[in-house]
Amino acid sequence: SSLTFNCDVRKHHHCTMVDSQYYLPNDIGISALDCAEAFRLLSPKEKLYAHYLSRAAWYGGLVVLLQTSSESASIYVLLQRVFRQQSPAQLESVAMDAGLSPEEYQAFLVYAAGLYANMGNYKSFGDTKFVPNLSKEKLKALLWQSQAFKDSPTEMEALWNSSADLIYSLEDRQKQLGLGDKGITTYFSGNCCLEDAELAQKFLDSKNLSAYNTRLFKREAVAGKNSYEVRLASSVQNETDTRCGKYEFGEAVFTVRRGDYAPLMKKVSENLEKAQAYAANENQRRMLEEYVRSFTFGSVEAHKEGSRYWIKDKGPIVESYIGFIESYRDPFGSRGEFEGFVAIVNKAMSARFGQLVSSAEVLLPELPWPSAFEKDTFLKPDFTSLDVLTFAGSGIPAGINIPNYDDIRQTEGFKNVSLGNVLAVAYATQKEKLTFLDEKDKDLYIKWKGPSFEVQVGLHELLGHGSGKLFISSWYKGNETWDSKFSTIASSYEECRAECVGLYLCLNKQVLSIFGHEGEDAEDVVYVNWLTMVRAGLLGLEFYTPDSQSWRQAHMQARFVILRVLLETGEGLVTLQETTGADGRPDALITLDRAKIHTVGKSAIQRFLCKLQVHKSTADVDGGRALYDRYSAVTSSGSHDFLRLRETVLLRKEERKMFVQANTRINGETVELVEYEGSATGLIRSFAEKFPEDAEEVESQLLELSKQDASCWC
Repeated sequence: SSLTFNCDVRKHHHCTMVDSQYYLPNDIGISALDCAEAFRLLSPKEKLYAHYLSRAAWYGGLVVLLQTSSESASIYVLLQRVFRQQSPAQLESVAMDAGLSPEEYQAFLVYAAGLYANMGNYKSFGDTKFVPNLSKEKLKALLWQSQAFKDSPTEMEALWNSSADLIYSLEDRQKQLGLGDKGITTYFSGNCCLEDAELAQKFLDSKNLSAYNTRLFKREAVAGKNSYEVRLASSVQNETDTRCGKYEFGEAVFTVRRGDYAPLMKKVSENLEKAQAYAANENQRRMLEEYVRSFTFGSVEAHKEGSRYWIKDKGPIVESYIGFIESYRDPFGSRGEFEGFVAIVNKAMSARFGQLVSSAEVLLPELPWPSAFEKDTFLKPDFTSLDVLTFAGSGIPAGINIPNYDDIRQTEGFKNVSLGNVLAVAYATQKEKLTFLDEKDKDLYIKWKGPSFEVQVGLHELLGHGSGKLFISSWYKGNETWDSKFSTIASSYEECRAECVGLYLCLNKQVLSIFGHEGEDAEDVVYVNWLTMVRAGLLGLEFYTPDSQSWRQAHMQARFVILRVLLETGEGLVTLQETTGADGRPDALITLDRAKIHTVGKSAIQRFLCKLQVHKSTADVDGGRALYDRYSAVTSSGSHDFLRLRETVLLRKEERKMFVQANTRINGETVELVEYEGSATGLIRSFAEKFPEDAEEVESQLLELSKQDASCWC
């Protein structure tokens, strides 16, 4: 791969080589998510339901651009203008005329595909910025030759001028998402720091307001008091609600306002209303009604109410969830990123998960904590395997356990889904790309990686996130929740607990047999599951930033913690050594003694899991933090030089795959599925054709929303 030189004369008087960590490689894996068969089996009514839900999800997904970086919306519009006029194939000759090499043109397509797939210019997994792997001059030359530029030069030039520097900038703070001097975020205005976030959380708790659908802006001080604006996502902007208004809070003043992302929230609501006409039952209809209320008035209470109907809608053929859901990317850990998915049930695979649910009552007592720490009754959740039709947001997970509202999960239940068509392509690995494993482990790993991951996802979601009790009345006071108490470590700590449950319970023969694994095969599945976990712990180092000593990805931090716990156990269970690869460059080798998994390994996870649960149940933030921070520390001292190993991991990393999704469109009485090839070109075309009725309107709304807050990020 070629190294690019980026000159930015304003910042440096010399050229710097851009670290390959900050661009996407030309050969990045891009796969189409296949759901044609599942879609074909839907009734005409179900297809219409899925279509309007997908529309709502895609409009809402655009919010993520505004939640990621100040420049993401402008870059998106710039690319949309170009590709709606000329397809990647048509643009190719233009690129050659503009002086780009085939590699540079491919790098441009990969950058565009990356921006669409991540809904912004920061990776959804790891929160690192990525920049185009071609010079600013070459990119400008290409844009200036495009049809879009010829048609409206003034507008295109303005778009370029407003975003070009930020597209390429790799100043330290802009390399990753974070708060204050740790990185950039658009959940908080640029003048906010951790103290502001903590104060705002206390204010929100005092008013019984959830942070999920909010952003925080620090304004000019009023009469010597710090002044803040809390903005709720909603389509209406009037302030008639009791929640909106001005509040004195200690030494500060808070103003609660509505109307964040208003035009986009309006489009989400309009499409949810259309979907209501095709709902399969009363629960679906009421659920959509509440979601519309939530996105219209900015009410998290209404979203919770909608989630209650959603839980009651057992085993639907078309499954969906939409809203401000996951809080991984808020540096403070309590604001949700928008996501919306629509998926279709895969009946064969769902039968296995159903069996796992039925066995849950037998399996939960196997977990290593006293029964007092377990929920009073296990609320049998839905657990289905789905084929994704639409997943709008910053990235696509392999499994989901929602809703994230603790009060609902504890008393009313939750749902688990495993995304089968995502699993099918996300974890297919070629042998030559398989790093850090002994040759003798590689074939076994490739053979059992898929099946073992299916077992791990099932256990992680259902019995991991679905287990354990919070002592809400005794230890969690008033409006405190798990997220608000454990804030910055809450996400990763909880993922770690769920991963440990998966490792612990996959040792159970009954579990393995539910998934169809017996005898020697079952032992291979266990071995590969544990091996995958320790290897993932090493790979996790990519997602650690030494400068700020912070982790950028909750799951990868969790896996590193587990690796550390198993290394510390000793007795030769796991070995990790630094080696030299066949290419003469640094390498590493990780091994796991399979004879010791059921003994040494099991008791290590048992002890650690018990500690995690007790700190969590009793809201013991200090104890939980001390434990988690100790294992999360990445240092060069101790038995392993993890900082040096991190360099090796970066040297040999494989970029995460990107997914191309189909579009749906109405043709007369029927809904058609429009599919695209699994390539950068296919991904770009799917977005160029995403909003056939109102692309220009949506783009100008995005630019308007982006402009309104432009002054807040500096």
